[in-house]
Amino acid sequence: MQFLGRLLDSVSSVSALFSNPHRVREAPLADYGGAGRAPLKEEGRLVLYRNTQSWDCLLMSPDTPTLALRLFQVASEEDAMNLFPQYALKLRPFYETLPLKAETTQPIVDCIRNHQDWSSAHIAVETGLRECLKHNYVQSQINARSGSGQTPLHLACERGDSACVRQLLEESQARTDIRDRHGETPMHCAAKQDTPAVIQVMCSRLCSGVNELNDNGETPLHVACRLGRVQSVRALLGGGAKCDVIGGTGYAIHSAMKYSEKGCVEELLKADPGQLGAEDSLYGGTPLHWSKTAEMSLLLLQRGCGVNRLSRTGESALHILTRRGRFEAAMVLLTHGANANLKGRDGNTALHLAMKMDHMELIKALIVFGADVEIHNDLGETPGLIAARTSKGPNRKVLLDMLCSVGVQRCLPPSNKTPPPAGSSIGFDDFLSAGAAVSRGATKVDGAAMENRKRDRLLCLDGGGIKGLVLIQMLIALEREAGRPTRELFDWVAGTSTGGILALAIVHGKSMEYLLCLYFRMKEQVFKGSRPYESAPLEDFLKKEFGENTKMTDVRYPRVMVTSVLADRHPGELHIFRNYDLSVHREPPYSTTATFKPLTIPQEQLVWRAARSSGAAPTYFRPMGRFLDGGLLANNPTLDAMAEIHQYNKALAAEGRGHQVKALGVVVSLGTGRPPQVAVSSVDVFRPSNPLELAKSLVGAKELGKMLVDCAPCRLSPQLSQEVMLDEVSDAVLVAMLWETQLYLYEKRGRLQALAQLLLEDQD
Repeated sequence: MQFLGRLLDSVSSVSALFSNPHRVREAPLADYGGAGRAPLKEEGRLVLYRNTQSWDCLLMSPDTPTLALRLFQVASEEDAMNLFPQYALKLRPFYETLPLKAETTQPIVDCIRNHQDWSSAHIAVETGLRECLKHNYVQSQINARSGSGQTPLHLACERGDSACVRQLLEESQARTDIRDRHGETPMHCAAKQDTPAVIQVMCSRLCSGVNELNDNGETPLHVACRLGRVQSVRALLGGGAKCDVIGGTGYAIHSAMKYSEKGCVEELLKADPGQLGAEDSLYGGTPLHWSKTAEMSLLLLQRGCGVNRLSRTGESALHILTRRGRFEAAMVLLTHGANANLKGRDGNTALHLAMKMDHMELIKALIVFGADVEIHNDLGETPGLIAARTSKGPNRKVLLDMLCSVGVQRCLPPSNKTPPPAGSSIGFDDFLSAGAAVSRGATKVDGAAMENRKRDRLLCLDGGGIKGLVLIQMLIALEREAGRPTRELFDWVAGTSTGGILALAIVHGKSMEYLLCLYFRMKEQVFKGSRPYESAPLEDFLKKEFGENTKMTDVRYPRVMVTSVLADRHPGELHIFRNYDLSVHREPPYSTTATFKPLTIPQEQLVWRAARSSGAAPTYFRPMGRFLDGGLLANNPTLDAMAEIHQYNKALAAEGRGHQVKALGVVVSLGTGRPPQVAVSSVDVFRPSNPLELAKSLVGAKELGKMLVDCAPCRLSPQLSQEVMLDEVSDAVLVAMLWETQLYLYEKRGRLQALAQLLLEDQD
């Protein structure tokens, strides 16, 4: 039993001994002082002993004569003979400078073992033992290079140790121009970390390398941008780094765009705004060509970069995003003026490329924003022909049916026949060309021109929040049929809520194409957070578009009516903001003994406040003073507008100007789309007497609120396949809504053409 016990103890001892042969431990010297135990090797304070089952390396200390630090205890003589000279050479500066203990010695010997190509200077930097950098032997190795070509300064910069970097530069005269095997200077290593203090120390010494290219064609600024090190980018720019050093692929801003590093791009543009148009060395593309996300595209566009610029390879940013199927980013370009019909490589438009990819959302978006489905590329192919040839699988029939439903007539190879007139399909030519045609046919809008008409024409625009896009799309189609802008087709424009905002925009000469893009951009700015939304973004938007001090009467033609509700009384009363005087007022709808604050006259009313008052939809935005959304009483303002015109004519007759009275000849009422009918769970709105009834009343109020918005007579208003919320922000949902509007316009093309002809009668 005693033998078995000793054997188990021996096995346990050996197992413990070799569980971590490189762990630094204190060892009694008495264990190595027996007869026949002379050291195998001895150098400085290091001694190598041969034990029964191991080779042990000890570090002697004059301060502890009975104890030593055992640096390793290995079972292989070969390992021991390889490690001992490394330890003996590289440990000397450390034990001659510092009193070493097990915990401080462990990281040193780990470095020696794991990085045999490192000098003692490298090890001192890695372990943070800066006192040892002053040792003469270490000083001789300050610029020594490891197997990877890195000096201790490279390592200090990589570690982000600014104190060590300062010491190497100021006390040890470390060189800053040495390159590692990848051609990187210490500054390249510093740029990889977000430690601006290191870069500031380096730049304060006027070090070289701040604008040097490594073997990959990157300056430190390129590296920092690629890795998204915003603070390093800022420090480099402050320390003399140049934005206009071109690398292997382009400038630093191209690297930042490639990896979608927004903060880095902002710092570069702050330092050099001219980088917006910098061309890369590979393709001649601007930073926008390198954008991958909606956020990065928006960042550049808001700073004024060119959206339709072609690269040397003949591609716009829209071509690239379409080819890569990046719907959200492509939408940002389209809403900031990207030309959907711009021809690129081989004469292809973005729509040609989208057809090759069967990307349904992008195809719809491009067509909605004016892409021409009949345009030919250099091979004579139309987008429809490409769809017929390349579309595969289940998308093929869907795509071809979709194109046919909007009037595409040629999914066949080109022939010598004369193509059909541009106006044979509604709303699919280039918006810019349409805008130019409208401008060429335009006449100046003034009082005299308006008076020449025999009959008045009235346009009424419903409310509906972001669904005002439907109104815009229909007006684009009407303008194209008539060849004139909306403000020249009508004498009166009435609107509620979003329709009121559009009515004011029409009167102030804003183009429909501009408003289409504006609404897409506006939604992200206005519908932020949760309901009710902050009023400030909406008000800032309106001030920017209409001017902070523009009065309602600053533009008098066409005459405009914008509905709102006076909510400082019960029952609430419809109020109309006008750009004209109505000297004979109608009788108030309610008798009252109350005293209310007097209303301002049109000459004193600000346009942006009128727009804001009309769009103060309850639960969406706070009231505008005493005004609430006009949709509460007149979401479809047609009848109220007609009554207003009648009152206006009565006023003219009462003033002896009956000869100026004109009959109302044409009334055009546009809706924001009809949602599909669904079952209503409750319309019972009452004062609740218990929690259950409270829940029922909330449901009833919700359903009643939907009716207030959605129940409007059907005039020109497309049927939608899904309900679109007033504050919808999804581009995909809104594009689908506009696509259905396009289908509706094609279905009603005869009616639209007849309407345009009617509006043009007696124009001159």
